[in-house]
Amino acid sequence: MALNILEKLEILADAAKYDASCASSGGAKRNARGGGIGSVTGAGICHSYTPDGRCVSLLKILLTNFCIYDCAYCVSRRSSNVKRARFTVDEVVTLTLDLYRRNCIEGLFLSSGIVRSEDDTMEDLVRVAKTLREVHGFRGYIHLKTIPGASEALLRDAGIYADRLSMNIELPSDRSLQTFAPEKSVVSIKRGLAVTRSGIEAAAPQKRAASGEIRKAKAPKFAPAGQSTQMIVGADGADDATILGASANLYASYALKRVYYSAFSPTGHPSAALPHQAAPLLREHRLYQSDWLLRFYGFALDEVQSAMPDGMLDLSMDPKLAWALANRARFPVDVNTADRESLLRVPGFGTRAVDKMIASRRSGALRLDDIKRLSNGLTRARPFIVTPDWRPAMLDAARLKERMAPAPKQLALF
Repeated sequence: MALNILEKLEILADAAKYDASCASSGGAKRNARGGGIGSVTGAGICHSYTPDGRCVSLLKILLTNFCIYDCAYCVSRRSSNVKRARFTVDEVVTLTLDLYRRNCIEGLFLSSGIVRSEDDTMEDLVRVAKTLREVHGFRGYIHLKTIPGASEALLRDAGIYADRLSMNIELPSDRSLQTFAPEKSVVSIKRGLAVTRSGIEAAAPQKRAASGEIRKAKAPKFAPAGQSTQMIVGADGADDATILGASANLYASYALKRVYYSAFSPTGHPSAALPHQAAPLLREHRLYQSDWLLRFYGFALDEVQSAMPDGMLDLSMDPKLAWALANRARFPVDVNTADRESLLRVPGFGTRAVDKMIASRRSGALRLDDIKRLSNGLTRARPFIVTPDWRPAMLDAARLKERMAPAPKQLALF
């Protein structure tokens, strides 16, 4: 019996929930003042709550959950006993426009299982975005999940119509991918990421000489919000050091905006080849924190890994605190003389707080009350800093860990 569009939506929205990489930022400003429908803010659209409490959301669906591949970790794999459905291109376009006009969504995140071939599936994904943009003048946010093995021409077409592209690397090592997804090609995935990177770089403003002058010449926009990828955590035996090493290599090789980490969770139709227990969500969280240290705090990969003697992040504390305790000899630092790199390594200090401190100390020495005013993390920072009116007791790392990261206790219910 044929499914109606609402039944398809229920199946294909549920199938899309395992993809964590739908959040985005950096989209180009675009609105409907000159015609069309929809808009994108300068900060892009995130499938979450913003700091001021606004909820911004995407229609997150698969084009289809039919798939010719049999990846062990995927709920839509060929051998999975799930209910199948498939949207037509026109159905996705109609859903997107209808939900946007009802103020239910602000954009579209579209992925798909692979049917017939990689190129056939990728062509349908591009047709959705192209129809929305060129036929209906849709100005909202579009994120397309590109298909490994699809032609370079189709990937480049996708970048013309989508704000962000992403292609999942899936697992942290080539060996793991070969084990759990033998029909997928590591080479195809990396080639796809490279094609997207080259398209983004070609579209970036370039300085060119013209009549003896240097001016900026803009190429046509291509995936202006960049590209991202996703790794599953806990499906194979890779430790956190290996996962972070793979992420560092991906950032360097493909100029990614984000690597997303998805804690493995056994689906309703699990493969016997995978663990029967879900990976801790806290492990996923600690990986994101470590990723942040690498991208924004100037930490080198070996620095983060040095605080992981067994290759795993300490779930009882954030990775910056773990590094500080492992490098206790480098503290305390004087907030009035330390350079930016040293201040960023102080637990509790964020990038904005550090920049405020550096700017403020030009007007005079910073005291403890000044630090409290400039940073919300003073409680965590106190054992690691020196000010004119504060010098911490020299506690050894073991005692300091006990104080900073106490063991959890069960609270009384009554």
